[in-house]
Amino acid sequence: MKDKTKSTDECCACSEKHKERSPEEYRDLMNRLSRIEGQVRGIKAMVERGAYCPDILVQTSAVNSALNSFSKVLLSNHIRTCVRNDIKDGNDEVVEELVATLQKMMK
Repeated sequence: MKDKTKSTDECCACSEKHKERSPEEYRDLMNRLSRIEGQVRGIKAMVERGAYCPDILVQTSAVNSALNSFSKVLLSNHIRTCVRNDIKDGNDEVVEELVATLQKMMK
């Protein structure tokens, strides 16, 4: 019988590839995500207490900006590590993967 629990390495629609991150990179990404999570909880609380729409929209914009910043950092790290290493190793397919990823991000 198959184990139906997912490991922490699995996620929906993810590739089978994994990346070892430096402790600094991991800490930076996790700190950014924790701040974003806190901002989203703050927006939820604003809705629950009936905050004025423009106030919520300003906070929503801040979350979008934080997510964009997270994505830029992650993309930059990816290009400097994974993409660079794959190209050095002769795996030019990584360029097509990067192009496809950028196209999905820009929808």
